Amino acid sequence: MQANNECHGQECSIAIKDTTANPAPLGLLGFGMTTVLLNIHNAGFYPLDSMILGMGLFYGGLAQVIAGIMEWKKNNTFGTTAFTSYGLFWWSLAAILILPKANLGAIPVPAAMATYLFMWGLFTLAMFFGTLKLNRALQLVFATLTILFILLAIGNGLGNAELLHLAGYEGIICGLAAIYTGLAQIFNEVYGRVVWPIGPIKKR
Repeated sequence: MQANNECHGQECSIAIKDTTANPAPLGLLGFGMTTVLLNIHNAGFYPLDSMILGMGLFYGGLAQVIAGIMEWKKNNTFGTTAFTSYGLFWWSLAAILILPKANLGAIPVPAAMATYLFMWGLFTLAMFFGTLKLNRALQLVFATLTILFILLAIGNGLGNAELLHLAGYEGIICGLAAIYTGLAQIFNEVYGRVVWPIGPIKKR
């Protein structure tokens, strides 16, 4: 932050200029990379292991919580809510997988897991409407994430392996969209021009 003093006669005003970095790329990359890795598993290419749990706890979880706190400092309610919520989603998902192995809770029944994923789908759908005032890239991220949660909810509820594999491929697309959006913000800022377009909404 920088403070600029302006005085006119005997009256002075202080203008605060925000010089902190944009935290959105950190949050988007943490979400996107972790989502891609988890959904490569969902698509059936490798089993669920400590690599995915580690990413979920730290880059997907911790990095997004940090980004959400930074967005709070920048007075961005949408960014604060989104990054903090999805960071805690990764922590909760890791806890769901780890706690039964530590004898600290039972493995969720399919109906419970389906309900958990469905509620996150509803939350994501609501957040999608907020992106309608932001940019096309974020709209794609939240739209595909909504579809992902719904597919996972139905697949878990029905125990349908084929549907879960389909969700995996769709989730890879979602994660790649988030990675693109995060990198685009970095490159566009570094080069001072639009290198990777994100389709900003025109203000009326």
